[in-house]
Amino acid sequence: MYRFLLSRQWVILTLVAVLLIPTMIRLGFWQMHRYEERTARNDLVARALEASPVPVESLTAPGKKITTRERYRTVTAKGRFDTDHEVVVRRRTDGDDNIGYHVLTPFLLDDGKVMLVNRGWIPADGPSQTEFPEIPAPPRGEITVTGRLMPDETTEASGIKDLEGLPDRQIMLVNSEQQAERLDAPVLGGYVVLKTPEPKNNTPELIGKPGNENAALNYAYAIQWWLFAAAVPVGWWFLVRREKREREADEDVRPAEAEPATV
Repeated sequence: MYRFLLSRQWVILTLVAVLLIPTMIRLGFWQMHRYEERTARNDLVARALEASPVPVESLTAPGKKITTRERYRTVTAKGRFDTDHEVVVRRRTDGDDNIGYHVLTPFLLDDGKVMLVNRGWIPADGPSQTEFPEIPAPPRGEITVTGRLMPDETTEASGIKDLEGLPDRQIMLVNSEQQAERLDAPVLGGYVVLKTPEPKNNTPELIGKPGNENAALNYAYAIQWWLFAAAVPVGWWFLVRREKREREADEDVRPAEAEPATV
């Protein structure tokens, strides 16, 4: 009755179905794993952003690596900006994907250490990208700043190549070790994305808070893959039953066609 399942066509179709089921199940588990990772990251970021501000040196020190739990924590520091050693970070975008620079300004702490502060984004609209752009000055004198603590940027983590031969006072990555060598000073590990004081006329443009990753989408994809996996055997059985009915109908027609006509 089901001998047609041994045909080459049906053997191939059955093997494909057998391979698809575990593949789709595994893809569903992978998407669920991504959902759990993104949910955990969103929770971690939310807790970091909601935490009370702490002095920067309670979380970092020269040469220290910023951990995942320390990332995005709000920190405070008292000192003054050193615009003489300010640099810009090339190929950075704003919220509308316009290309420009991030402004990285050393902040001299009262104890002599240096904290790197990303003051925000400015457009690359100068006559030449080889010249140092005009940057609005930060507040002068001793002030208190607050910002979000971030880990050093690396090529491995960001995918940004650390190019050589760049114009003077232009860099590709924000890296405290590199800046410590350039400044010949003890630089705190990581850097701080400025929150306050806010710049006049919103220039440089402050960098916004990190957004939530769409974990719900991964959850939906996981359910979708598992539904596909469940649909494969159902679809296979539907095709088998249809093939069986068509073959039975063909067998019923053949005897009738073979009967001789009566006079």
